[in-house]
Amino acid sequence: MRARIDEIVFDCAEPAVLVRFWAALLGGDPVDRSPDWSYVDPPDWTRVAFQRVPEGKAVKNRLHLDLDAGDIEAASAEAERLGATRTGGIVTDVAGSFQVLLDPEGNEFCFVRGVSRPAG
Repeated sequence: MRARIDEIVFDCAEPAVLVRFWAALLGGDPVDRSPDWSYVDPPDWTRVAFQRVPEGKAVKNRLHLDLDAGDIEAASAEAERLGATRTGGIVTDVAGSFQVLLDPEGNEFCFVRGVSRPAG
């Protein structure tokens, strides 16, 4: 049996706030299903949902999204304008470059730019 990803769900304090941040980054229209559940369907990607939980974020995420936005610096500046916070600077290694950011509730995500890979 193979399963497919139906949606990615973030636990959070304010679903309606977080969905608007992520909709601005990923595209799509934010939907508030209830005060405790919001989601966005980014174009050509799986649903990203936000569910209210009583506890706050306590540690680093065990899973995060890597987003390829082309220009890491420009994408990071736009994310900051929307409420994100940078963590450190842009890191470059043999695999490419990335910038770690935190969304408005402290969930880590990265803007990435890989090095060109040969086809095949």
